[in-house]
Amino acid sequence: MTSPVPKTTHTIVLANPPIGEVQAETFSLEERPLTELKDGEVLLKMLAFGNEPAQRCWMDGNTDPRRLYVEPVKQGDAVRAFGIGEILISKSDRWNVGQRVTGVFVWQEYLVVSEAGINGEAAAIPGMSEWIWLGIFGLNGLTAWAGATKECNLKPEHTVLVSGAAGAVGSVFVQIAKNVIGCKKVVGIAGGQEKCDWVKSLGADDCVDYKSESFEKELQAAIPDYADVFFDLAGGKVLDIALTVVARHGFISQCGAMDIYNGKPLELRNYREVIYNRLTIKGFIIIDHMGLIAEATGDLGKWVQEGKISFTGGETVVDTKFEDVPKTWQMLFSGATRGKLITKLV
Repeated sequence: MTSPVPKTTHTIVLANPPIGEVQAETFSLEERPLTELKDGEVLLKMLAFGNEPAQRCWMDGNTDPRRLYVEPVKQGDAVRAFGIGEILISKSDRWNVGQRVTGVFVWQEYLVVSEAGINGEAAAIPGMSEWIWLGIFGLNGLTAWAGATKECNLKPEHTVLVSGAAGAVGSVFVQIAKNVIGCKKVVGIAGGQEKCDWVKSLGADDCVDYKSESFEKELQAAIPDYADVFFDLAGGKVLDIALTVVARHGFISQCGAMDIYNGKPLELRNYREVIYNRLTIKGFIIIDHMGLIAEATGDLGKWVQEGKISFTGGETVVDTKFEDVPKTWQMLFSGATRGKLITKLV
């Protein structure tokens, strides 16, 4: 007996765009109608969401939309998120019932999407996580690939520093830098000894705990001859201290700024280092490289197959009731996760 077709869906809405830290009243749970399927559309049952620090930027209540790189999530909108859904009904010639697909969706239990709203199939790969399309083979892997090969243009002779090295992007970047390109030295920055040990197990020559009281001294000891390239996902205090260990004429790829996404002010006591040592800081957002998805996915798949990139231990999967989706997303900012944070709906 087939299940009845849902006419409505639970939806998590941006009730109050946050300024500063996300609060309980930032989101609300609503029941919203589902539109009737048209030709070329499918009905999805959402299975999992990927969690991105960038989502905090998209919903920020203090950002001029003209300065944002994507359309903001506005008050009253369903919250945008990457996800994997299973097709329950299809009026598409391209997609069939039962297929799992990926895309930029929203926080809803059920979703009507057009063919154009589907990025691709989340096909099962033997021996790999069912959620790998939200991590290594998704936005995070593509970001690490483009960061290493296009933005930082890494070479074997480079000494490389990576913050957020135990995160979804940073952990893949570390592996590309050391295991694929063969950089002379790769040093990660992560929070806590357990995470640092994991980063070293991925191939990093060293990893420094930013939570340590002697973080600055430990970082300087780890890179006595300075870093040619700094791939920064953290911002804040980590960026400030790292400026003192980037080599003259060094390059900094500013891919993220996790430390300040929740409204914390940015203080750079060492910004003079940029002038003294003629450093180059360049912002990096993956949308500038979206035309290279096929090349990136091909490379990443090959490197995983060759054992140069490991996904072991690279996911934190949290079984989550739909109404608790925002709580799981907020774990990103607690430092309690490792690798890709996946919200698995139960």
